[in-house]
Amino acid sequence: MDLNALADFAHVAANGGLGKASRASGRSKATLSRRIADLEDQLGVRLIERHARGLRLTEAGELLMARTEGPMRDVAEAMTAVREGVSAPRGRLRVAAPVLFSQLAMGRICADFCAAYPDVTIDVVSEDRLADLVEEQFDVAIRPNPRPDTGLVGRCFAKDRLVVVAAPSHAMPRSRKPVSVPGVVTASFRDSRWTLDGGRLVLEPVPKLRLSSFLTVRDAAVAGAGVALLPQSIAWNELARGELVQWGAVSDGEVALWVLHTSRRLPAPKVRAFVEFMCKRYPDELLVLRG
Repeated sequence: MDLNALADFAHVAANGGLGKASRASGRSKATLSRRIADLEDQLGVRLIERHARGLRLTEAGELLMARTEGPMRDVAEAMTAVREGVSAPRGRLRVAAPVLFSQLAMGRICADFCAAYPDVTIDVVSEDRLADLVEEQFDVAIRPNPRPDTGLVGRCFAKDRLVVVAAPSHAMPRSRKPVSVPGVVTASFRDSRWTLDGGRLVLEPVPKLRLSSFLTVRDAAVAGAGVALLPQSIAWNELARGELVQWGAVSDGEVALWVLHTSRRLPAPKVRAFVEFMCKRYPDELLVLRG
C-alpha cells in the first residue's frame, strides 16, 4: 500500500474537502484526488463520496480513518524525531496545568524554559479538569497525584503535603480527643475531620468561611479568621514570617506533582527537554510556591 496515498486520504478527510486540504498542504487538488482514487482502487472500495457541498466519508472511509489516524501520526512524529535527532528543541509546546500551580509557578517556569530553549514557544491552559492530551493536542500535562493511566507516562518532579495552619492568635488544642475549631475552608469542603500526625491531634472544623481558592483561604487564615487546611508550599512564606503557625500535617496528605505525556507517541525533543527541566528545577522534590 502507498503510504503517501494513505497520508493524503487522511489529510483530505481531516480537512473536510480537497480545497482545504490543498491549501493546507500546498499540493494540487488534482494530485490529492488522484492519490485517493489510486488508494480506492488498491482497496477495492470507495472511501469518499463526492457531492455538491463537498466530501463525505463512506463507512469504509470512516473505518480506515479510525484505524490509521493514530499510527499515521506516530509515523509522522517518528520521522520528525529522526530528522531532529539531538538538535535543540523547537516548535510550540502545549501544556495543561492546574490553576493554582499555574498562578504561582508557571510564569517563571515558562520564562526560564524559553530562555534556555529560544526556539520553543509555550501555550499554557490553566484548568483543574483532566484534559485529554491526544484529543486536545496537549504535549504535556502537570497533575497532582495522577491516577494510573496506561496512555500516559512521566515523572514525579515535586512533592507537597497538606498541613493545618492558623494565625498565632489561635491557640493549638492539646487534647487527644476530637476538638471543634473555626474553619476557613474551600467551597468543596464536606463535613470531615482533620487527623494530624498519625492521630496526635484530631480536629473537627466548623466552617466560618467558604472560599473559592487556597490563596484566599491562606489570606483569611493569616487575618485570623480561623484554622485552615493548605498545601504547605503556598503557606511557606507566611509560616517562615510567623504569620501562620503549623499545627501538624494531615495523615496520608502527601501530594505528588507529575509531568506527563502520552506513551503512544515518541517524545519530541521539546517534550523531553521540558520533563528534564521540571525535574531539575526541583532537585530535592521540595515544592515551594511564592505568591
